[in-house]
Amino acid sequence: MTSSIRPAARENSRVALVTCDLFPDLWDDDHPLRDSLRERGAEVDAVRWDDPAADWASYDLVVIRSPWDYVPRRTDFVAWARSVPTLLNPADIIEWNTDKRYLGELAGAGLPVTPTDFVAPGQTWTAPTTGQWVVKPTISAGSQDTGRYRLPEQQDLAEAHVARLQAAGRIAMIQPYLAAVDTEGESALIYTPGPDGELAFSHSIRKGAMLTGPDEGNIDPGSEQITPRTPSEAELDVAARVLEHIPGGTNRLLYARIDLIPGPDGAPLLVELELTEPSLFLTEAPGAATRLADAILARL
Repeated sequence: MTSSIRPAARENSRVALVTCDLFPDLWDDDHPLRDSLRERGAEVDAVRWDDPAADWASYDLVVIRSPWDYVPRRTDFVAWARSVPTLLNPADIIEWNTDKRYLGELAGAGLPVTPTDFVAPGQTWTAPTTGQWVVKPTISAGSQDTGRYRLPEQQDLAEAHVARLQAAGRIAMIQPYLAAVDTEGESALIYTPGPDGELAFSHSIRKGAMLTGPDEGNIDPGSEQITPRTPSEAELDVAARVLEHIPGGTNRLLYARIDLIPGPDGAPLLVELELTEPSLFLTEAPGAATRLADAILARL
């Protein structure tokens, strides 16, 4: 018979939920996780990743949640991650996953990834002659510095966007705009540890289209149109294949989010594999925050 008793924290267990100064009390979606951990007896603090007064060694676990200001300081962020031995997800995953060139690795392994061209500083980019295209940097979060361009009408704007990223020493990535996002939306499949500690499907949501045109600055993460969604068998199959290619395996991970959009033939394509600081949409699925809290306490 399966026990219904939930894990309780060890006496004096301390958990840090990592955030940034934009959200000193965490992003709203993480409040149920914080509250669930506290209900189980853990001491929980929201701590900025770059807080010089933070005593990371005093925490039993340090869980990355919303450090969404790290992009211009990614080198410092990775160095910080490597200095925290109890970090989840672990630092080598953070380093790999915060540079979207991992998409090229996954495509090379035969996974169905949105076609992506990478253009480094000093390289020449020849714009496609037609179609809609997305330009963004390989290191970004929350759709920052991301734009959607219709060619050839907006060719000058697209080329200027790539040149602007290159001039800042950043690598640009160019992808076809997947039109199905306007009708079907984007599926985000969230995985957290099951009772055996291995990543298991938790829940899924639908995100509406956000990119309406050329890069116009940051996008408010609260502006997304989010609704619950049941994933298709094809989406679950792609997600399972993606998880098999995570460096070091999935048993080290506390969470994974796999973002998919149908391609031109209707089959799901990987848009992003979120292993660093993704919104987990815990308020959209009953029990999701509880399951994640249980998984955190199990790691203690």
